[in-house]
Amino acid sequence: MFAPFGGPALGLTFLETYSGCVSGAILSSALFYFSADYLMDRATAKRIQKQKEALKNGSPVKRKKNFTRMNKFIVKIKRSLGQVGICFWAPFFLSIPIGSIISAKFYGHSNKSYPLIVLGIFINGIVTTGIAYLF
Repeated sequence: MFAPFGGPALGLTFLETYSGCVSGAILSSALFYFSADYLMDRATAKRIQKQKEALKNGSPVKRKKNFTRMNKFIVKIKRSLGQVGICFWAPFFLSIPIGSIISAKFYGHSNKSYPLIVLGIFINGIVTTGIAYLF
């Protein structure tokens, strides 16, 4: 979201800034979108391991909060905007890695989800780079 604002300060042209930001975002989103299953399985295994160690040591087990503000916000966006809203706006507002993982978690079974993420990156890139060069 904020990467294009460095382009004018470095003396880059609009096209150089736009292509650099978009290519980096697409590479990052591909990495995190297609490895989301692995990352979620790893996080679950780590959480289970911590719970087993806590039970073994006799210390109290800390439970993970299910209904955090962020989780409620994400579900609200999912219900109101649907697949297009999550795929377009989650990578933009939550960051590319987190937004791509959330998109894969909710809509990984759909063939349209990753192309929607890429389309959202192109559109968001043009808007933010335009704003950076406008001011």
